[in-house]
Amino acid sequence: MQSYWPEFLTVALVHLLAVASPGPDFAVMLRQALSQSRKNALLTAVGIGLGILLHVAYSLLGIGLIIQQSVWLFNILKVVGALYLTWIAVQCLRSRANGIYVDAGPGAAQSRIAALRLGFLTNALNPKATLFFVSLFSVVINPGTPIALQAGYGLYMAAATALWFALVAVFFTLPRVRRGFNRFGHWLDRMMGGVLLLLAGQLLLSTVSGSEPPSGPTPGTDR
Repeated sequence: MQSYWPEFLTVALVHLLAVASPGPDFAVMLRQALSQSRKNALLTAVGIGLGILLHVAYSLLGIGLIIQQSVWLFNILKVVGALYLTWIAVQCLRSRANGIYVDAGPGAAQSRIAALRLGFLTNALNPKATLFFVSLFSVVINPGTPIALQAGYGLYMAAATALWFALVAVFFTLPRVRRGFNRFGHWLDRMMGGVLLLLAGQLLLSTVSGSEPPSGPTPGTDR
């Protein structure tokens, strides 16, 4: 097993660079942390981690390579992902003054299932995450690595992702941090909506122009 430590450390480093880079997951997590209860924000972080397991599962089964090599399948994934990001962006852009800082009562907060689902779908429908994990399992991880060990890498990445976004949730749900965002938080919310809308537009544009072919992904691509 010692011979696989260098491979694991490489996987851990590449994943760390990917998860720490800004993307849809971070934008959604930031909004959740500032507008929902800490419990709901943490559930969204768990949902993002569970989304990682989906990518790992189809990569291990070889389905990721089929998606990678099929232009129309990958384009469908990009369109669905873009539409979902657009839906979230619209919710952000509709933010009202004093509406983002929530000491949520039972009627104002999301349900726990909705918070978990938001994190899961945001990650699961992100085509860049598909590219990242197909790259990871076809380029970085040796095909000769035992499947059980590859699955262990996947579990580590899911747990590390959930932990990272849980830390984001905890920080931005601190009362002092929330108070700092209380006056202009709705503008931040709208800015996050604009970012998500740009990401959705980029996905749709790449689908129409074919500028981002499914072949040849690069490890470390922003999730």
